[in-house]
Amino acid sequence: MKKFLVVLSLLALCLGGNRALAQVSESAEWASRIKAEGLSNSKIEELSQFMTDYLGSRLTASCQKRRADSLVIEKLKEYGFSNPRSAFAMEFPRGGWDVVKTYAAMTAPYYCAFTVNPKAWSGSTDGLVKGECVVFNIQSKEDLEKYRGKVAGKILLMPSTQTVDINFEPLASRYQEEELEALKTDNRATPRNRYGGRMNFDYRAMMELRRLTNEFCASEKPLCIVTGSGSFNVPSGTGVNYKAGDPEPVPEITMPLEDHGRMVRLIEKGHKVEMELELINRFTDDREVHNIYAEIPGTDPKLKDEIILLGGHFDSWHGGTGAADNASGCIVMIEAMRILQELGFKPKRTIRLALWGGEEQGLYGSRGYLEQYLYKDQKKLPGFDKFALYLNMDNGSGRFRGIYLERNDAAFPFFEAWMKYIESLGFQYLSPRTTGGTDHQTFTRFGLPAYQFIQDELEYFRTYHTIMDTYERLSLSDLRVDATIVAWLAACAANDPGRIPVYPVNLNQQPRPF
Repeated sequence: MKKFLVVLSLLALCLGGNRALAQVSESAEWASRIKAEGLSNSKIEELSQFMTDYLGSRLTASCQKRRADSLVIEKLKEYGFSNPRSAFAMEFPRGGWDVVKTYAAMTAPYYCAFTVNPKAWSGSTDGLVKGECVVFNIQSKEDLEKYRGKVAGKILLMPSTQTVDINFEPLASRYQEEELEALKTDNRATPRNRYGGRMNFDYRAMMELRRLTNEFCASEKPLCIVTGSGSFNVPSGTGVNYKAGDPEPVPEITMPLEDHGRMVRLIEKGHKVEMELELINRFTDDREVHNIYAEIPGTDPKLKDEIILLGGHFDSWHGGTGAADNASGCIVMIEAMRILQELGFKPKRTIRLALWGGEEQGLYGSRGYLEQYLYKDQKKLPGFDKFALYLNMDNGSGRFRGIYLERNDAAFPFFEAWMKYIESLGFQYLSPRTTGGTDHQTFTRFGLPAYQFIQDELEYFRTYHTIMDTYERLSLSDLRVDATIVAWLAACAANDPGRIPVYPVNLNQQPRPF
């Protein structure tokens, strides 16, 4: 009988231990409190106007980005977060650059003012300049010789590689149920391209021709280079190849395909086209990328050094105010933290906000964090084993429908437990698939649990990286829901006795470069 009782005791202990290790969510009471604060007492509208209208554009290392850093730190202090700060992340070889003035118009065969966007890190004109437009069609290095001695004082129109067709699809869209169901299937067994996804053109030859073209323009001194990009009469934003300390590049602008195409067609029909421009851009020797951090400190003596990271990139291109890309992600993560702070939530693990710099030029901010705290020179740093979870947002302001779990099967039990009280908000789909193009990849390539949400697209790909990316592009109702979901997931992850295991990767091999 005594032996039987010992066996029963051991069995109960084992079962109890399994229950203790099972993933758990926070209580229904906390779910109700978080939903009430996030949906009924939201600060989303206030934050959205602050992060777009007031902060303006936030190009990496620009004076406007430095101004925005200071202002957002004050906002984080206002919300009562612990230790809001700006911190150096990585060296930035391009240096700082800001727009001072942009004006462009066609003056012949008639006058028409254009909406244009200077390319970041391109140069300035010598005051107001006027010149004839020339179509600069370079398909090979031999073509450059056709223009030698003929482009000084001219405005070069680069041939467009895009066409404008009538689009019968809606401008904005949400996921359909069948699309979301498809995301639940594992696609690892899908046959890959036998060529490994290689491009169907010689990339190195293209880059070499681009280098030769840049050198040609620097020596031949045209007034400006004009590229057609964007549509709906809205120019996009991009940059030129420049390193701080190099000679100032030739001025370059992007203009909508419609305006660009008009001038090219006029020239091809034999009409003389002229433009006038005044571009003033300011270079500064700021060669640093900074991140913004703040915390809700952990309270458990054993778990408080483990980190739940919430983030999105704070930098933007310079044309609009970086609303959908990516003020929206920053807004949601700040609001999620505010909800928990306002409610007096005491996490066992530390919840850290990270607003990354330099994402648009190559994930500089998140890479800097990784190298400072997690992994560098093929060695794990102390923070690696304290990294509990990273939730990232960078796909506009659409509603969260679920999350991509980056092939980490061990993550499913955690999110299945945590999503219980947020399924009613539409968070219903866990995908084993990977997704890319933003800061979570900094961490997933090392197997760390870092995830991007499945979001409704809305009109994101029509407006991001353009001068149209402003407050008007934000869906405030969706952002309220998204922030509430993030607050809930962060609360659950911070207090769950278990942690999502790291996806197995070989850390002895250098992961693929960015």
